[in-house]
Amino acid sequence: MPRSHGSEIDKLIQLLAKLPGLGPRSARRSALQLLKKKDSVMIPLAEALRMVADRVQICGVCGNVDTLNPCHVCEDARRDQTVICVVEEVADLWALDRSETFKGLYHVLGGTLSALDGVGPDDLNIAGLVERAGGEQVSEIILALNATVDGQTTSHYLAERLEDAGVKVTALAHGVPVGGELDYLDDGTLAAALRARGEVG
Repeated sequence: MPRSHGSEIDKLIQLLAKLPGLGPRSARRSALQLLKKKDSVMIPLAEALRMVADRVQICGVCGNVDTLNPCHVCEDARRDQTVICVVEEVADLWALDRSETFKGLYHVLGGTLSALDGVGPDDLNIAGLVERAGGEQVSEIILALNATVDGQTTSHYLAERLEDAGVKVTALAHGVPVGGELDYLDDGTLAAALRARGEVG
């Protein structure tokens, strides 16, 4: 079968196909758009990817992804230092912050407890959360985990681990559907869920 393009373009298509939501057909269309807009999109995109790859870091305080360590969120003195919102992944942090409802700090666990997948407490950023919760300024921990079985299991485990920290532990309430993931919810739903949070345990 004759080749319609070179191996370099094949590699680009294969890499694009690895992105969430892009299958082989969508990857081919995306690659064509990049090639058509080489100067205005493709070259700036390549430069941006290179810069991010060189500079990106994991925040040593909260687990966010940023070019600073501590990250911009942790370094923002305007934020409420007394409240920490716990999320599963960085995408959840970005989703909540995008809603502009929550003005406190965050803590990224890096996943949820899952016996099926072999994920235990030591595999998540739980020790860091317990340490932060014991800080003098912290008065509330909001558990903003996804409304899945693993998310709820993790929430109950965290509530038990935080019992001795002397802080109020709350969880998102109305607005987050069972089985829902924060990154896919609209800003209004996230805002309502934050406002209607309730105490855990």
